[in-house]
Amino acid sequence: MNHQLKVALAQIAPVWLHKSETLSRVEQTILEASKENAELIVFGEGLVPGYPFWLALTGGAEWDTKVNKELHAHYVNNSVSIEKGDLDVICQLAKDHKMAVYLGVIERPEDRGGHSIYASLVYINQEGVIQSVHRKLQPTYDERLTWAPGDGNGLQVHALKAFTVGGLNCWENWMPLPRAALYGLGENLHIAVWPGSDHNTKDITRFIARESRSFVISVSGLMTAEDFPKDTPHLDLILEKAPEILANGGSCIAGPDGEWIVAPVLHKKGLIYQTIDFNRVLEERQNFDPVGHYSRPDVTKLVVNRERQSTVSFKS
Repeated sequence: MNHQLKVALAQIAPVWLHKSETLSRVEQTILEASKENAELIVFGEGLVPGYPFWLALTGGAEWDTKVNKELHAHYVNNSVSIEKGDLDVICQLAKDHKMAVYLGVIERPEDRGGHSIYASLVYINQEGVIQSVHRKLQPTYDERLTWAPGDGNGLQVHALKAFTVGGLNCWENWMPLPRAALYGLGENLHIAVWPGSDHNTKDITRFIARESRSFVISVSGLMTAEDFPKDTPHLDLILEKAPEILANGGSCIAGPDGEWIVAPVLHKKGLIYQTIDFNRVLEERQNFDPVGHYSRPDVTKLVVNRERQSTVSFKS
């Protein structure tokens, strides 16, 4: 049964801007998925500790304001430090239950000084080892007011049973060249993570599946006005303009023919399960393979820089 993979889509809300509580929620969700023998579980973009919804609600582009500074500091203080072991428990759970994990985090990396933060997609394999940390190449619009741009180091794929799995964050999935980089590495199960909602997932999920002749799993989070914790800095200002629903889910799966296996699921919290069959990839690659028989590398070719970027390098 190496060609079949049971996947779990975790459509949940964070304990917004609370790292430890959100990590506990992720851990409990993994344990729940283990009872159904899931082999891969996927969480949405920036789930730990949450998406920066305040930017669009409190004048996030205003210069030098106390509101923006205090909310940003609160965000950074609750961001994930992989080097300091914030994901160690999740890695152990992955190992214990032989479950691979794709988890969206807001990362505070020491190799960039430890003060800037990145929207990162972390892949943990079934042995509980972090195999890649993909920092979002280009934060979108107001995200640039709090997230830094990443690099190509995380443009990697991973063997998972018969599948080759890779992933991108949110609007990166609209970028043709990062998609092509993953296709060229042999990707046939594409993971697209989003903060929510179906206006993001309903078109691009099927498009990528049809373009790549791969399975595509889109996972989005949930967020309502009631999900803002009472101790959130400047909560009153956030709630003044916050809609009742900020993220409605929209998690879904498309098959290699571009048709729905699981259509976007809205307003429903919890785990969505599906078993997918690798042979469907081979069937659809018969008539189209974007980096194989239906490509012309002698005419067009992509060059990818996967060096992890840093401001300084030291020589002894």
